[in-house]
Amino acid sequence: MSAEPTHAHEHGEEHASMTKKKIWQVALILTLITAVEFMVALVLVPHNVIPLHVANPIYIVLTLAKAFYIVAYFMHLKFEKVGLVYSIVVPVIFIVGLILVLTNESHHWVDLRII
Repeated sequence: MSAEPTHAHEHGEEHASMTKKKIWQVALILTLITAVEFMVALVLVPHNVIPLHVANPIYIVLTLAKAFYIVAYFMHLKFEKVGLVYSIVVPVIFIVGLILVLTNESHHWVDLRII
């Protein structure tokens, strides 16, 4: 019977760093990243400050940063064991690599199109 309260106590200490302050801090970071994405999409690209081929990698990096914060803090992956983290992070890296390769390949096929 004493094992369950100990487990609950350990679980509480494990997530003790997720305070209301930390949640609001992460929410603010996510909001700022989204604001930067909107600034790029609605101001910088339409006014030709940066070209679209530069904006696309910026969108990808900012979206991956948001995904990191969401998964790490709101899905509590930051507080999990290393094996679980690797079982999720490694496939995501392969999927991102696959997306990059397929994007590059699609540009190749578009360039080959006969007009």
